[in-house]
Amino acid sequence: MLIVEGIQTLYGNIKALKGVDLDVRPGTIVSILGVNGAGKTTLLKTIAGLLKPKIGKIEFLGENITTLKPHQIVHKGIALVPEGRAILAKMTVLENLEMGAYHRTDSEVKDDIEKELVRFPWLRDRQNQPGGSLSGGEQQMLAISRALLARPRLLLLDEPSLGLAPLVVNEIFRTIKRINKAGTTILLVEQNVKQALNISHFSYVLETGRIILKGLSEELIHEPKIKEAFLGQKV
Repeated sequence: MLIVEGIQTLYGNIKALKGVDLDVRPGTIVSILGVNGAGKTTLLKTIAGLLKPKIGKIEFLGENITTLKPHQIVHKGIALVPEGRAILAKMTVLENLEMGAYHRTDSEVKDDIEKELVRFPWLRDRQNQPGGSLSGGEQQMLAISRALLARPRLLLLDEPSLGLAPLVVNEIFRTIKRINKAGTTILLVEQNVKQALNISHFSYVLETGRIILKGLSEELIHEPKIKEAFLGQKV
């Protein structure tokens, strides 16, 4: 579904990504793991078109999307839930949802909004509240729902559990699994390595802009480097 080949992305003269290769298969959850500054967010922004690679190629559903603009990439079927959620604080919950479908001209937008209100019933009760009045967990759910209103084939999630309470984190990951089972492929950047490995099918480990490890998530969770670097287990 998504193939990233030899991507190099720069911030000024600094190489944030140094030749990254990635393969996301349809129907899967793929995790990108790594410490702060490894290049995880840069990778998602490059796929979403917010940053342009200096070298390399990105293919989605067999089409080269490397040079497309962000709104064109959304049209192709990729939606990003950014780190920090980027909720439109002064707009209502309902208006935030509607913004997720800004590019759509079909007659099913209202039906899809209703599906999100069913998925997260508390959204219905708060649909006329400003997005900025929601708790962090509620804003994260809203951000995910807003992205789903674009009807993506591939959903990019950047640190969805960041700064949230443990119970909320568990609900976020249950939600991600349900979205995937409903047919949406997911590329997940996450510092909660244990949770990410538990719900994903395949994982990549980024270190200073390079992939240093990859494999089936159920196998990587037993990898000594993963245990020591991310799970706090001495090997």
